[in-house]
Amino acid sequence: MGEEEKDGGESIPTSPGGISPSASPVTPLPQSKESAKVVSFFDNLVRSKKREEISDQDRQQAFETFDSDQDGLLSVPEFVQMCRSLFRSAEGEFYLLDAKEVTGIFALFDENKDGYVDTEEYGFCWNKWIVPVCYPRSAFLVIDVQNDFITGTLAIINCPAKHKGEDVVPVVNKLLATVPWNHVVYSLDWHPADHVSFIDNVHMRDLHPSCKVTAKDAVVYDTVVFAGPPPMEQKLWPRHCVQKSWGSEIHEGVNIVEGATFIHKGTNPEIDSYSAFWDNNKLSETDLNQKLLERGITDVYCSGIAYDVCVGATAKHAVEHMYRTVLVDDACRGILDEDIKGTQKYIRDRNGLVVHSSKVLDMVLGFDRNPVLGYAAASKLRSLKSRSSAAVK
Repeated sequence: MGEEEKDGGESIPTSPGGISPSASPVTPLPQSKESAKVVSFFDNLVRSKKREEISDQDRQQAFETFDSDQDGLLSVPEFVQMCRSLFRSAEGEFYLLDAKEVTGIFALFDENKDGYVDTEEYGFCWNKWIVPVCYPRSAFLVIDVQNDFITGTLAIINCPAKHKGEDVVPVVNKLLATVPWNHVVYSLDWHPADHVSFIDNVHMRDLHPSCKVTAKDAVVYDTVVFAGPPPMEQKLWPRHCVQKSWGSEIHEGVNIVEGATFIHKGTNPEIDSYSAFWDNNKLSETDLNQKLLERGITDVYCSGIAYDVCVGATAKHAVEHMYRTVLVDDACRGILDEDIKGTQKYIRDRNGLVVHSSKVLDMVLGFDRNPVLGYAAASKLRSLKSRSSAAVK
C-alpha cells in the first residue's frame, strides 16, 4: 500500500495485508484514487466533523465505502480493511492488527452468525464501537501530586527509584493547557491523624498472630497484619498527607482547572486507599466512577505520584470499570523501578497503553487511533452483552 505499518502495542507479526496470517486473507487495495479514499476515510471524517455533527448519512457512507463488492454485507476481509482504515496514527501510518482480536470483534458484531456484518449489525458497530473510537471522551486524572510526596515526609526522591516528584508538574501542566479534556480529576491522599498506615500509629491496633513483626520492631515500609476483624495486611508509611496540613496540599506549581473534580481518599482511619476509585479492600467506593459516567467518559489518562502505588492502583481500577486506560509515562514518578514495570505490564496486558505525553493530544482528538484501545472498547461491549444475556436468562 506504500504506507508504513506500526505496532499497535502487543501486536503479532503480520502479513502484507496488515493482519496475522492466521486470520482470513486480506486483498491489498490497488493504488488508485479510490483506494486512497478508502484508507483515509476515518482520518477525513475525524478531521472534518465534530462528534455531534455525525449523521446516519456518514454511517451509510462508511458502510458503502468498505463494502467493496457492493453486496450489502461486510465480509471478514472487508471488515479487516475497515479496521486498517480505522486504526491509524496521526501521521497516517497503519497500526498492525492482532488477528485474534479483529476476528473476535467481527464475531461480536455478526449477531446472526452468518459470516457477514449486515447493515443493521453495522449500525450497532458504528454507534457503539466506531464512533467512540473516533471520538473518545477523555478524562485526565492527576493523582496525588501533593507536597509530602515531593518535598515532605514521604518525598519519593528518598525511595529506591530516586525519582523527583516535582518532575511531573510541568508535564501535567502542559497537558492541562493543551489538551481539550472532557473532564479533569485531582485526587488527594487525605488521612486522619490516627490513620492505620502510619508507622507511628502501629501500636494503636492489635496485630494478628500471623504477623511476622512486632509493633515494637516494625519499621517504615514493613508490612504488618492487623487483627481486624477481618485480618488486614498493611504496609507502613511515614506520617503523610494529614488532612488540612501543608503536606496534604496539592503542590503549588500544579495548575487547577475550572470545573474539575476533587477526590479525597484514605479518609477512613481503619483502612488505606491507594486508588482514587476504591479503598484497598474494596469496602467503600469514592464518587469518581459516577462522575465519569455522568460525563460519558470512555478514556482515562493517569498521571501523578506514585506511579507504582496510587497511580497504578487507580489505573488498575479504571480497567476494571472498563474505561480505555492510558498511563502517561513521563507524567508519572514512582518508588521502585521493578514495581513501575509491573504496573506498566499489568495495564498493557489488559488492553491499556503506556505512552509519552507528546502522543496524548492526537489520541484525545481521535487523530491517533490505536487498535489496543479499540480492542478494549470491544471487550467492554462483549462484557456488557454477556451481562445483558445473563440477566434475561
